Formats: sequence, structure tokens, C-alpha cells
Amino acid sequence: MFNILVTGANGQLGSEIQELSTHYSYQFFFMDRTKLDIADEKAVEQFIISHSINAIINCAAYTAVDKAESESEKAYDINTNAVKTLAILSKKYAIKLIHISTDYVFDGMHFKPYTENHTTNPLSVYGQSKCMGEETLHEVNPAHAIIIRTSWVYSSYGNNFVKTMLRLAKEREVLNIIYDQIGTPTYAKDLAHTILEILPKIDNTAVEIFHYSNEGVASWYDFAKEIISFANISCEVVPITTEQYPLPAKRPYYSLLNKSKIKTTFGITIPHWKESLNICLSKILHS
Repeated sequence: MFNILVTGANGQLGSEIQELSTHYSYQFFFMDRTKLDIADEKAVEQFIISHSINAIINCAAYTAVDKAESESEKAYDINTNAVKTLAILSKKYAIKLIHISTDYVFDGMHFKPYTENHTTNPLSVYGQSKCMGEETLHEVNPAHAIIIRTSWVYSSYGNNFVKTMLRLAKEREVLNIIYDQIGTPTYAKDLAHTILEILPKIDNTAVEIFHYSNEGVASWYDFAKEIISFANISCEVVPITTEQYPLPAKRPYYSLLNKSKIKTTFGITIPHWKESLNICLSKILHS
């Protein structure tokens, strides 16, 4: 039996993996921070031993981008320190490890889709903590470990941009949405499916990075327009600049990810963001 520990099990990605798990002949152990503190090396090691864990999918993350500016210790504890714990134990027990990272490790000044080899330069505490998590994983360097950077994640589970837009559009006649930050929305279910499909194919001797988002390009304004249009809500969406909506944390203006490596390495296809958004919205609106 292939035994998989999934951390951050109640987040968007973890929840999607739980939903898909019934289609796979693996034994899954879904843990959140109340059940297992992944920064506690002894606790995690005992869990690995007692449950004969063969693989870890680390969905756990501190993702409150703006709050991280004032809660840096929490961000680094989850996004950096806990990753080191998982890396050390993955190496010690020869466990496969999939760690989820973010497009926010880039500064957004490249204006060409970022490959896995581009230099990182995070602009926020959140981005820095995720970047340091990547670096510590590289330093420990367990075999059969990969990092998947993704972007603009949403789901029918949890809190996210899609649900916020649906709620606000019903409450207001006009929404002002940033148009000068460019990337790609990612449906967590698509990412979850990809993770479970590629897991048995992982066979690298050193840590490797892959990029995954849905296909296509969008601004937050484009994203919001598509959400409200599909939901058929009467609400005007007005494009504004980043300067017109200041936030505590700086975001990259351009964080489009080049997905060529993951597609060619594992032979996967990736849906367009509008296609996946419509599937997710249908689920949300009819639930």
C-alpha cells in the first residue's frame, strides 16, 4: 500500500485532493495543523514511522499575503521552518515529497513567462517566506522531491477571489478591480489532479522545480469580469491601477508561469483558465 500524508488538508488544494482521493488506490492521511504540527520534527517523524508514509504532499501554507507583513513569524514558521522539517524527514526515510510554492517568489519585472530557472526576487514577506522554503528544501536536497509553483489559486472550497467577487457583486453596483497585475488563475482541482497523476512518476535524484497554472493569461480585472458574467450578476466592473488600491504587501505586476517543463516531463495537458473557472462556478452556484 502506498501511504500518503497530505498536510494543509482543509485548505483549497488539500480539500480538492480529498475529493479526488476516492478515485486512487492509495492510503491517504489528511492532516491539518490541529492534528499534526509539521514544524514539530519529532511529531512528524513519529507519524511517518507509525503510518509507514511513502509520500508527502505539502499543501500547508500561510497564504494571507497582506497579513504576513505584520505576522512574519507565523509566515516563516509555516512556509519555511516546516518545509525544512519535511525535507529532513523525507531524506531520512526516502519519502517522495511534493511541496507547493508560488508565483510571488518573482518580482514581476521580467514580462516574459517565468521558467523554473529564472532568478527569484520576492517583494513581500509572504513571497520571501515561500522563497526561503524553496531554498531550505534545496539545501537539504532529498531525492524524489519536487517543488510546484502555482498562481492565483481558487476552488469551491475555502475563501478565495472567486467567492469574494460573487459576494461583493451581489452587494454592490460597481466593483473596482486591478487590471495591471497579470498572471493566470489556477483551479485547485486541476492542480490536485495533476499532483496525484504525476506522483508515481517522480524519479529525480535532486530537488526539481515545476510550474503549474491553468493555460492562458488574465488580469484580476479579466478574472472578475468572467466570474460576474458567468454568474449573470448585474454589476459593473471598473478597471483600476495597483496605485489606486494600495495594500500592505507588494505584488508582482507580471507573474505568468511557463508550464512547458511539467507538460513535457510528465506528459500532461492543462485546461484553459476560463474553461476551469466555468466548471468551478457551476459547482459553487449549484451547490
